[in-house]
Amino acid sequence: MNILDKIEGPKDLKDLNIKELELLCDDIATLIKTTIEDKGGHYSSPLGVIELTVALHYVYNSPIDKLIWDVGHQAYPHKILTGRKNIFSTLRQKDGISGFLKIDESAHDAF
Repeated sequence: MNILDKIEGPKDLKDLNIKELELLCDDIATLIKTTIEDKGGHYSSPLGVIELTVALHYVYNSPIDKLIWDVGHQAYPHKILTGRKNIFSTLRQKDGISGFLKIDESAHDAF
């Protein structure tokens, strides 16, 4: 079992120690990599913000504290940490989750 399996939402990060947070980042990178290899999409933007995203969700209290991303594909780690990890493989697919932030998709999305 990986650390990501234990994460249902941002609150779960607050129970992790530094080593577990590092492992979580690796798990997120793996999920993004395998999804993009299979479905296509942007790769470097989401991988470049994984640690930042984990840190922001560790410190702040989403969805009360709003996180704003420069571009939608930077929000992939955010989507994974905010309850969409189990459907992340539907990213940018018909009837799947959006490649961009969508407030009607999650209360954690600001736009």
